[in-house]
Amino acid sequence: MKNGENHLQLPKVLSPDAWLFDRKELMAKETGEESPKIVSRDEWLVARKALLAKENEVTHEPDAMLVERRNLPMVEMDKDYVFEGPDGKARLLDLFDGRSQLIVGHFMFDPDWEQGCPGCSAGAAEISDDHLKLMHDRDTSFVYISRAPLAKIEAYKDRKGWSFPWYSSYGSDFNYDFHVTLDEAVTPVEYNYRTKAEYEQEGNPLDFEGKQSIELPGRSWFLRVGDRVFHTYSAYHG
Repeated sequence: MKNGENHLQLPKVLSPDAWLFDRKELMAKETGEESPKIVSRDEWLVARKALLAKENEVTHEPDAMLVERRNLPMVEMDKDYVFEGPDGKARLLDLFDGRSQLIVGHFMFDPDWEQGCPGCSAGAAEISDDHLKLMHDRDTSFVYISRAPLAKIEAYKDRKGWSFPWYSSYGSDFNYDFHVTLDEAVTPVEYNYRTKAEYEQEGNPLDFEGKQSIELPGRSWFLRVGDRVFHTYSAYHG
C-alpha cells in the first residue's frame, strides 16, 4: 500500500450475499473515498467487533445493517497462503478465478478425520451448479477450504457428488489466522471475535473435548483489485 493510501475504489460488492454483490457498484472507480478504508489488521478487528455488537442487537433492520456492512473497512492480505487443489498449488489470489469477489466457506474437516463435519456437509449440499453460476454471474467466486489433506477432501467430495471448488489449507496458517482451527500451541484462541477467557466469563467455555485443537465453521469475504487481495468480512457460528 502506498504511503498515505487508505481508500480504494474497488469493483462494487453486496455482503453476506446481498451485501457482497452490491458493494461492487459502490466502488467502481480506481481512487477516491467511496471505497472502504484500508486499515491494519488490529484496526479492522476493532471495527469488526463494533459491527458485531450491532449485528447482535439488530434483528429487524436488515437494510440498515447492510449499509453498516458496506461501510466496514477492509485489510490487505499480506501473507502468502498456499493451498492444494485438484490442479495443484494455488494462492488466495488464484481462488478468485479472475473474478473480483471471493467467498470462502470454512468447512470443518480435521486432518485426522475420514469425512467432513455433518453440519458443514448439510450446508455444502445446498451449493449447486446453479447456485455457483448465479454467483459467477455476479462476479463472485465461491470455494470451500479445509485443513484436511487434499486426498481426503477429494475422496469425500466424490462420495457426495459435489462439484464446487474445495481446497486444502493443510500445512498453512490460513485456518489458524482466520480462527476456524483453534490451537493454543499455534495462536491465542479466539472464535467469533471473542477470546477463550471471554467465553469462560460468559459461562460458555469452548469445548476442546480433551483435544489439542478443534475445528469450527465460518465464512469469509474477500475483494480483489488487480493482484491485491483484501479481507472485508468474516462471520462465524454463535
